[in-house]
Amino acid sequence: MNIVVVGFGFMGMTHTLNILKNPKLQLKAIVDRVPENILTKLTEQSGNFSTGTIDAEALSGVNIYSDFAECLKIEKPDACVIAVHTALHYPMAEMALKAGAHVFLEKPFCIDVEEGEKLIELARSQNKVLMIGHVVRFMPAYETLKRWIDSGEYGRLELLTLSRFSGVPSWGQWKDRQKEFGSSGGALFDLVIHDIDFAQWVCGVPDTIEAQTLPGRLSNNDYVSGLWKYNNSNVVVKIDGGNTFHADFPFHAAFSARFENASIFFSTQDPYNIKVATDTKTTLVSGGDANEGFADELYYFADCVINGAQPEKCTPESALESIRICHRHAGK
Repeated sequence: MNIVVVGFGFMGMTHTLNILKNPKLQLKAIVDRVPENILTKLTEQSGNFSTGTIDAEALSGVNIYSDFAECLKIEKPDACVIAVHTALHYPMAEMALKAGAHVFLEKPFCIDVEEGEKLIELARSQNKVLMIGHVVRFMPAYETLKRWIDSGEYGRLELLTLSRFSGVPSWGQWKDRQKEFGSSGGALFDLVIHDIDFAQWVCGVPDTIEAQTLPGRLSNNDYVSGLWKYNNSNVVVKIDGGNTFHADFPFHAAFSARFENASIFFSTQDPYNIKVATDTKTTLVSGGDANEGFADELYYFADCVINGAQPEKCTPESALESIRICHRHAGK
């Protein structure tokens, strides 16, 4: 399966690394607006945590382009992994689908719901796989939580809280994005959407949302607090997160859940353990390695393409529902 990676920032490099590790996948080309800087980027900070490093020699046989249309015409890839600024998601995904390629598109889908609907219809008409990279669905600790919710192992879920914070991003092109206020959707669409998407995946779309957002350097929605309620269930979901803190503030994400028979806690400050507490004891359950999620989501996409199947674990329709829920938090 021949793949082109579009955008060589943090996520583009992460996906490139995982493509290089998989013998079923062949990296045909990389597209980046400044191709001469690709090797330099291998040694620069590009994200708020590390997902591994790429040896420059591994890219020696990979073609580099600055023009995506030219790349599609020459390489004719089976699939494109698109990891560019949110404002470019729609036009680049549309271009790839029309060229006959399957598309793995980084989250968020499209901030404009209508654009997302158009891409879903285009992928359907082309009989192509379109999958959005909601990696939290593939991270072991969160997969374990979903399994407990679905199985009822600890009884009925009563309360779920999810949080995700970082400093305002200052690496790569993020300083320039501060000048384009609101273009990325801010923390609501770029950061907190991870937990919004996971919550709607495991609990469904809420009937009511009580939300508060605060502005930051990137948008009017750089801090988000939301309380979700359901008409036919007593479960309550609390979402909290943002990037309003100073740039060197450490990234951290966490979840807690109260079930009938136990309470659960997990934090990236102790990433390999999930704590399960009852009234009499606390036990530790493996939280796995979160970085496995990045590989697992990409390989899941690849397997769908190779097997001629549509993704069930992470459908574009579900990803677009997360966009709609984000808009509800913003009062739109």
